Amino acid sequence: MSFRALCDRPKNTNVRISLPAVCFVWQIAMIILFGVFIRYDEESDTHWIEHRKKENISSDIENDFYFRYPSFQDVHVMIFVGFGFLMTFLKRYSFGAVGFNFLIAAFGLQWALLMQGWFHSLDYTDGKIKIGVESLINADFCVAGCLIAYGAVLGKVSPVQLMVLTLFGITLFAVEEYIILSLIHARDAGGSMVIHTFGGYYGLSISWMLYRPNLDQSSNLQGSVYHSDVFAMIGTLFLWMFWPSFNSAITDHGDGQHRAAINTYLALASTVLTTVAISSLFQKHGKLDMVHIQNSTLAGGVAVGTAAEFMLMPYGSLIVGFCCGIISTLGYIYLTPFMEKHLKIQDTCGIHNLHAMPGVIGGIVGAITAAAASESVYGKEGLINTFDFEGAFKNMVPTKQGGHQAAGLCVAICFGIGGGIIVGCILRLPIWGDPADDNCFNDEPYWELPEDEESAPPILHYNNHMANKDV
Repeated sequence: MSFRALCDRPKNTNVRISLPAVCFVWQIAMIILFGVFIRYDEESDTHWIEHRKKENISSDIENDFYFRYPSFQDVHVMIFVGFGFLMTFLKRYSFGAVGFNFLIAAFGLQWALLMQGWFHSLDYTDGKIKIGVESLINADFCVAGCLIAYGAVLGKVSPVQLMVLTLFGITLFAVEEYIILSLIHARDAGGSMVIHTFGGYYGLSISWMLYRPNLDQSSNLQGSVYHSDVFAMIGTLFLWMFWPSFNSAITDHGDGQHRAAINTYLALASTVLTTVAISSLFQKHGKLDMVHIQNSTLAGGVAVGTAAEFMLMPYGSLIVGFCCGIISTLGYIYLTPFMEKHLKIQDTCGIHNLHAMPGVIGGIVGAITAAAASESVYGKEGLINTFDFEGAFKNMVPTKQGGHQAAGLCVAICFGIGGGIIVGCILRLPIWGDPADDNCFNDEPYWELPEDEESAPPILHYNNHMANKDV
C-alpha cells in the first residue's frame, strides 16, 4: 500500500467547512492577534521625530520608507497582478485564477506579518511585534511561496483548501526562513531557496498527495484559448518587468541593491532569447509555444535570486539566464508529461520548471559564487558587508559560507517536500468541498458567471439614420 493510500479519505460525508465561515472567523482572529501583538516600528510611529533627534538624523528622507516603498509597490504588483494573471491561461478558470490569488494573498499576508514578526521583529522589552515597510515586503515574499504552490493545484482544489494550504505554507515558510537566514546564516536576497525552491516543492508534494487518476474527465477544460493566453501573457510581462525589484527589495542600501537589480535585469534578458530559441527548435515547423514564452522567460529571475547581490558579474548573469532558459523550456516539453505519467504529479502551471528547478539552480549558483568570493574582488569591507560577516559570524570565510549556502538549499527542499506531504494529507480530508474530477478547471462551482453571449436586438437591414433608405 502506498503512502498516499494511507491518507485516503472516506468517500461519504455531509460535513463541509464553508468559505464564509473560514473568512469571518479568520479575520476576527487576525483583528484580535494584531491588537495583542502588532505595533508600528520606530520609523512608522509618531515617536519618529524623537528618534531622529536621538540618532542625529538630519532629514525625514532617511526614513526607510523612502528607500523601500518603490520596491514594495513593485513586489505588491507582482503578487496580485503578476501571479494572478499568469494563471489565467485556462479557458474557464480565469475568475478562480485571479480571484483566489487575490483571496489567499490578502489572507496570507496578515498571517505572515505575525509569523515572521515572532521570528524576526519581536521586541522582547514589551512583547510586541514592530512592523514597518520592510515587514510588508517580507510578508509579500512569504505569500509568494504559497502562490507558487497554488500553481501546482490550480483548478483542482476548493478555496477553503487553498486557505488551509496558505495557513500551513506561511507557517512552514517562516520557520524555514528563520533557520536558513538566521541560524545557518545563508544569504538569499531574491529568495531562490527560501521562496522558490520551498514553494515549488511544497506545491508539487501537495499535488502528488492530491493526485486525481480520473482527471481526464476534465480534459476538455484543461487547455487554453487565444484570449486566455493573452491575459496570462499580461501576468508574465508584469513579473518580468518588476523582477529586478523583487530580487533587490530587501538588500542593503547602495551597491547591494544596485547590483541585484542589474544582475536580475541581465539574467531575464538572456532567458528570453534562449527560451525563444529552444521553443522554436523543439516545436513542429519551428513555431513558438506560448506556454514556454509565458513561463520559461521568467526562470532567469528565479535562478539569479540568491546570488543577485553577490559579485556574479554581468556575464555571469547572462550565463545563468542562458542555462535556465534551456532547462526550463525542456522541462515543459519533456519533464512535465513524465512527472504526470510516471510520478503521479499533476502540475497544472508547471511550477517545477519555473520555480523548483530554477530555485535549486539559484541555490547552487549562490553557493559557488559565495565560496569563490575573495578580498581582491569584493574588498575587505565589501566582503564583510555583502555576506554580513559580523557578530557570531565575524570569523566566517567565503569557502565556509559556500557550505552554509548549500545547507540552506537542503533545508528549503526538505521543508518543501516534507511540509507538502503533511499538508497534502490534511487536504485529503473530505470536509473541504473540493471539486469533482469532471468539474475541475471550471469557475462554475464557485463563481456567478455571466452569459457567454450577450443578447442583442436584431439589426435592421435599413437604418433610420440613413438619409436614403433605398440605397
